[in-house]
Amino acid sequence: MANLILLLQEYGVLIVFGIVLVEQIGLPIPAFPILIVAGAMSVDGDTHWPAVLGVAMAACLISDYFWFRAGRYYGKRILKLLCKISLSPDYCVSQTEDNFNRWGPKALIVAKFIPGFNTIAPPLAGAMGTRTGVFLGFSVLGGLVWSGAGIAIGAFFHTSVDQVLDILSTMGTTALIVLGVLLALFVAFKYVERKRFRQSVEIERITIDDFKKMLEQGKQPVLIDARSATAQMLDPAVPGALLFNGGDPTTEITGLDKGSHIIVYCSCPNDVTAAHVAKTLISQGYHRARPLHGGLEAWNAAFRAPGEPLAEAETRAPA
Repeated sequence: MANLILLLQEYGVLIVFGIVLVEQIGLPIPAFPILIVAGAMSVDGDTHWPAVLGVAMAACLISDYFWFRAGRYYGKRILKLLCKISLSPDYCVSQTEDNFNRWGPKALIVAKFIPGFNTIAPPLAGAMGTRTGVFLGFSVLGGLVWSGAGIAIGAFFHTSVDQVLDILSTMGTTALIVLGVLLALFVAFKYVERKRFRQSVEIERITIDDFKKMLEQGKQPVLIDARSATAQMLDPAVPGALLFNGGDPTTEITGLDKGSHIIVYCSCPNDVTAAHVAKTLISQGYHRARPLHGGLEAWNAAFRAPGEPLAEAETRAPA
């Protein structure tokens, strides 16, 4: 901690720029506390807050634009990649899509205050086709609000921050051990939370081969699209599928025969949304409801050639 203070005193803006950049890129390095420390040090003249604010905003903009272009080029694939490496991959995609669908590009203003969402929001904006000028405007505003908040907190509570830093400096190795234990406890909590969540949606899944066999046998299962509205905008639903966007089942779904074969699909890791909807339908008497293993991606791989419209792929599905 003492070395960090010395580094901030000597290379203040460079240290802030580097840490903010790697944190915004997606590495689990806390940058907000660095802004608070830099803000506290600016009161005594050890750093200059306008320079700190400027480099922090620049780092945020560089990272945001990088992910924005990645989202524009790779679309949904980059979101799945980022969610797979998160601590909560099972509902990372759906939560992010719901937040962005609710607020649109304006979500970028507060995205950096929401763990996980700060990295996912820029590529999602790119994948959703947000205009570059609109994105840059909200990205700059979001970087200003986030960076300014950290610096302002540090400056306002500079006395308390100095005291905490003095205590941590004297603790030395003990402080690192305490921080390491807290980090380990957090990761363990997220692991247990994820395990309990997955257990709550355990249900027998139907594979794409089983789906094909049902079609070959003349059965016409009802397809239900359980993805968020944002996901349905990125990838259109399978033709003929009923849409389920959360909440209670629609009248189209509740009007189905209880003996119908129902296949629910989504585009989330481990099919968790589809499994959750299928369990809800089973509890309401639709005992033949099953989630599709692999979701929309599995259906596309089986019936849709690269670049082929969904309507044409549907005509090639086994009947």
